[in-house]
Amino acid sequence: MKLLHLDSSVLGQYSVSRELTASIVKQFPNATVAYRDLALAPIPHLSGLTLAAAMGNYDASNDEATKADLALGGEVLQQFLDSDVVVIGAGFYNFGIPSQLKAWIDRICVAGKTFKYGENGPEGLCGGKRVIIALARGGVYSAGPAAALEHAETYLAGLFGFLGVSNVEFVIAEGVAMGDEAKAAAVAKAKDTIASLKAA
Repeated sequence: MKLLHLDSSVLGQYSVSRELTASIVKQFPNATVAYRDLALAPIPHLSGLTLAAAMGNYDASNDEATKADLALGGEVLQQFLDSDVVVIGAGFYNFGIPSQLKAWIDRICVAGKTFKYGENGPEGLCGGKRVIIALARGGVYSAGPAAALEHAETYLAGLFGFLGVSNVEFVIAEGVAMGDEAKAAAVAKAKDTIASLKAA
């Protein structure tokens, strides 16, 4: 089993999502793990030239920067395609995912590779994968007045669903910025969820 472990929080050692992804990965002791830190080694955001070259609308043969970017995008895509399990850590910044994670997503959403267009519309090609997302939120967005501002869990579930992943699993710690007691309770609850994850 090949497992891809991604962290995107910018908080380093203070990150709750990083703590949770580390615990999730431990649930797969027999997996071969590839790790990518999207905050420490960010993937460049998709450029117009790179997209045009990928679509065959731009000749990048004499453009070293664009060729290098295409190569990196291909590496990121292949790493995702080769993985059986993908574990993603995400913070919740200003009602959405970190831009570093979005940059990674833009490199894996490739027509003909992870989805295709058919007679009945788009069809995901990644149905055999398992995606587990550790999401840390400073406030409470699962219910109450802030629920309408939750745009990370819904986005990620929709995105991977579009790619054909039928069951995106979430481990959520929320209210982690509402005091030490609330944070400890949220992390403990999330780790209980992790303990119940099946490794197969």
